[in-house]
Amino acid sequence: MLLTETVRATGLVAELSRALAPWRKQFSRHDPGKILTDLALMLAVGGDCLADVATLRAEPDVYGPVASDPTISRLLTTLAGDVDKVEQAISGARRRARKNAWALAGDQLSPA
Repeated sequence: MLLTETVRATGLVAELSRALAPWRKQFSRHDPGKILTDLALMLAVGGDCLADVATLRAEPDVYGPVASDPTISRLLTTLAGDVDKVEQAISGARRRARKNAWALAGDQLSPA
């Protein structure tokens, strides 16, 4: 729960969603930002292959709807077709989420 709440509070999914909008297929049900965040969460909880997202899918109350393996694979194939621009988009989204995290922390993390 700590990771999912951190992702939500920092706006990482929203930032990734905005950044990856050019690669979202029309009428797609799953958002690319959420899919990438789910992959990161899967790795953080010990997953080591794409099929391990089933761990997240098994807990919809915690992780929400998680895309199917084929949907994730299709997104990765799409993103791989434009690596440089995708890396720039993701980097910008991460930078904005990190800025949001520090703003939320405020003086709480300042040395005494």
